Amino acid sequence: MRMSQLFGHTLRETPADAETASHYLLLRAGFIDQLMAGVYSYMPLGQRTKHRVEQIVREEMDGAGAQETLLPAIQPRELWEETGRDALMSDVLFPVVDRRERMLVLGPTHEEVVTSLFRDHARSYRDMPVTLYQIQMKFRDEARPRAGLQRLREFTMKDAYSFDMDEEGLDASYGAMFEAYTRIFARCGVPIVPVEADSGAIGGKGSQEFVFLTEAGEDHIVICAQCNYAANTEKAEFVRPPAEGEEALAVEEIETPGMTTIEELAAFLDVPTARTAKAVFYTARNFGEHSGGEPVFVVIRGDLQVNEVKVVNALGGGVELEPMTDAEVAAAGIVAGYASPIGVADNVRVIADTSVAQSPNLVAGANREGFHLRNVNHGRDWEGAVSDIALAEEGHACVRCDGGTLGMERAIEMGHVFRLGVTYSEPLNAVVLDSEGERRFPTMGCYGLGVDRIVAAAVEAHHDDDGIVWPAAVAPFDVHLVGLGLDRDEAVAAEAVALYEELTATGLDVLFDDREESPGVKFNDADLIGVPLRVTVSSRNHKAGAVEVQRRGAEQSEQVARAEAVARVGALHEAARAEGA
Repeated sequence: MRMSQLFGHTLRETPADAETASHYLLLRAGFIDQLMAGVYSYMPLGQRTKHRVEQIVREEMDGAGAQETLLPAIQPRELWEETGRDALMSDVLFPVVDRRERMLVLGPTHEEVVTSLFRDHARSYRDMPVTLYQIQMKFRDEARPRAGLQRLREFTMKDAYSFDMDEEGLDASYGAMFEAYTRIFARCGVPIVPVEADSGAIGGKGSQEFVFLTEAGEDHIVICAQCNYAANTEKAEFVRPPAEGEEALAVEEIETPGMTTIEELAAFLDVPTARTAKAVFYTARNFGEHSGGEPVFVVIRGDLQVNEVKVVNALGGGVELEPMTDAEVAAAGIVAGYASPIGVADNVRVIADTSVAQSPNLVAGANREGFHLRNVNHGRDWEGAVSDIALAEEGHACVRCDGGTLGMERAIEMGHVFRLGVTYSEPLNAVVLDSEGERRFPTMGCYGLGVDRIVAAAVEAHHDDDGIVWPAAVAPFDVHLVGLGLDRDEAVAAEAVALYEELTATGLDVLFDDREESPGVKFNDADLIGVPLRVTVSSRNHKAGAVEVQRRGAEQSEQVARAEAVARVGALHEAARAEGA
């Protein structure tokens, strides 16, 4: 490709709204162009990189035994109603109404569609195991798209779905996809960490995320440096600081004027926050509802924070939490700032963190303004469903090893693998016959991977002050050929064209800068675009019978005899590809 013919231009200034390195570099280098929030066009350079990522994904999916399909982006809403996810994912669904007034959605994911396809074509255990995958556009009405390709409203996902007869089969399919993902990210030059994760709206019996640790990420991950336990904070467990062991004492009411926060209360009574019970109030509503709902009274030890995802799971899932309004608090008979789990109305659901159940003689509200209660004990003075609803934080003790502490990292979620079980096969009645002729629901796995996020993460992981430093496997071109003074020296121009043709003939993808621009502009653009190898043809090199070859990011270039240039570039290209193999 000659740059004089390449559509698009590099930008000299960083776009004002760019949030991360990948965001501004992909915009500046002419890889993407924003149409509106969360929606981008891929320019020719960007499309070439995206295609290379997709090719790696295909090779690894095919190598793991998966079969490629292409599923419809437009889906009937009634299919979502069969699984109940029309309500669960209502906040991100793009609704569509056709001319016959049939309710449709633009697919944010394809569990329902692929299960329906399997149901229509699979008959028995002989049709299994099978894993189907696609590389397909997804559409989600994200409230806050951000960071360029990191969170989009229209994006490309590789999603795969496995169907097995039993858990043992699912283990094998899940393991094959896990290993394929590990190879995909390695080949794309994106270092990842597998972490335990919450399954969210996808559902199922467990899941793991593949995350790229970076300050540009929006997720928070806890990692134990001693045993490498890692989990998304939505899922992470930890060992709570131990409570003081003592016998339960008699409840005592004490006056606490103006003490409406845990910190104020603990300072006033001269006790650690771990000796207090913190009350947090929510209204749990079904997705899409804006009134009604169930009042939820959450009790957690004062030194800990509430993890709302864990609270939703403790409620059985399928709901969203909203902080109670002042009116809802009053209607529930709760006195804000002095709330107590003792004597809570029967219509209020009470959930206690395990820390509260394990801690005797806590200070809790008296549900009377200006007063608290000493020596409140769960099980004796009040009852509530006990669950792990606490948020893991930096410095907490690791749950998997003795002596380890948790650190906190920011990360981008790159892929997510789920053990679905019969979450979709049962409600959609995807029945097959087993070897005994009995009707069975297959057990499923789901495996998602963000193609756009791989493009962005490759830039986050590989860039410098001058621009992108693409890993060879996903670079838009293999070689960036820079011709200097082509408009002034016919011999140099002829040599540059000849070298372009010779390199291309060996199978290398070459970007040939044949523009009438200054050397500074051409070198700056080459650094910004980030092709792994730069080859320079100039009058000075031509007189010396050589060309200049330099790897992107290397401090020094090398002079290579013109007769050896094609072989040397080919060898450097193979070495660069091998580094990311």
